[in-house]
Amino acid sequence: MSILFRYLAREIYSATALVLVAFLGLFAFFDFINELEDVGKGNYQIADAAVYVAMILPGRVYELFPVAVLIGTLYALATLARHSEITVMRASGMSNGALARMLALIGSVLVVLTFLIGEYVGPPAEAAAQEWKLTATQSTVSQQLRSGLWVKDGRLVINVRTMLPDRTMQNARVYEFDADYGLLSISEAKRGVHDGKEHWRLLEVSRTRFLDDRTEVEQVPEITWRSDLSPEVLGVLMVGPEHMPLAKLWTYIQHLRDNQQSTDRFEIALWKKLIYPFAVLVMMALALPFGFIHDRMGGASARIFMGVMLGVGFHLLNGLFSNLGMINAWPPIMAALTPSLIFLAAAAGILHYVERR
Repeated sequence: MSILFRYLAREIYSATALVLVAFLGLFAFFDFINELEDVGKGNYQIADAAVYVAMILPGRVYELFPVAVLIGTLYALATLARHSEITVMRASGMSNGALARMLALIGSVLVVLTFLIGEYVGPPAEAAAQEWKLTATQSTVSQQLRSGLWVKDGRLVINVRTMLPDRTMQNARVYEFDADYGLLSISEAKRGVHDGKEHWRLLEVSRTRFLDDRTEVEQVPEITWRSDLSPEVLGVLMVGPEHMPLAKLWTYIQHLRDNQQSTDRFEIALWKKLIYPFAVLVMMALALPFGFIHDRMGGASARIFMGVMLGVGFHLLNGLFSNLGMINAWPPIMAALTPSLIFLAAAAGILHYVERR
C-alpha cells in the first residue's frame, strides 16, 4: 500500500466522517423538533423523544452515507487541487484511470461499511426505536386502513385490528374459505399470541360456521392457526420495507407470492438494499472531475455547494424512482438501479468535459 494511497484515503475518510457528523446533527435536530408534537401522549416525555431520535440515527447514517461520501470526497479532492497536489500527481505520471482505481479501492471499504450498517445496525435500531415510542405513547400498531391489517394465508384471510409492540394481536378475525372461495367460517378472537415456532394461539374465540342451510355460533377458549407469518414478519407494520433486513424482506416477499399478492413495493426495497451501498462508488466517481479543476481563489466552497446540491438531488431521485416504479409497475431492479445509472452517466460526462478542457 503506497504512501499516496494512505494519504488520499485518510483525507477522504476524515472529510467524510466530518460531513456525516454534521448531517447527523442537523437531521437529529429536525427529528427532535418533529417529535415534540407527540410529547405528552401517554408517558412520552422529552427524554423519551431524545432516546427515540438517538435510536434512529443508525438508519440516518445509512441514508446519508453516499451523500456524505460525495461531499467528503469532493472536499478532499478540492483541497488537494487547491494545494496543487493533484497537479503534481498527474505530472508524476498518474493517469486519470489510476486515480479512479485508487478511489474505487478506497470506496470499497465504505461500500462494505454502508451494507453492514444498512443490514445489521439500522433495521434492529429502527425496530427498537418504534417499539420504544409505541410503548411510551401507549399506542398500538396498525396498517393505514382503519380496519387494521389484512393478511392472506392460503385459504385464510386474517384481519388484525391492532398489533401491540410486544407482537401480540388484539381483536383478530380469521375468515376461512373453501377451494371455490365460499365462506366457511368467521372466527373472532380477542387476543392472539405466537408460540415461537409456527403456530398462533387465538384466545377467547367466537366462531360462526356457515353450513348449507343454517349458521352455528360457538364459543371456543382457544384455536390454533398454523402459519409461516411469525411476529417478526408481521413486524413490517412497525418499520417500512426500506428499513428491513434482506432476510426479512425476502421471507415476506415469498409469503406474498405464495398468496398471489403484489410484491412490487417490497421487491423494489430489496433491490435498493442490494444496490444502494454501491452508490458510494457512484458518488466518488461524480466527485472525481472536480478534483481536476484548479482554482487557488477559494473555488472549494462553490464545489462543496455543488456537492450538497448533487447529493440532495440523488436522495430525492432515489425516492422518486421508487414511487414511479410502484405506480407504473416497472421491473423492481430498474426502479432501484436507474438513479445510480443516471448519476454515473453524469459523472462520465463531466469527466469527459473536464479532460477536453
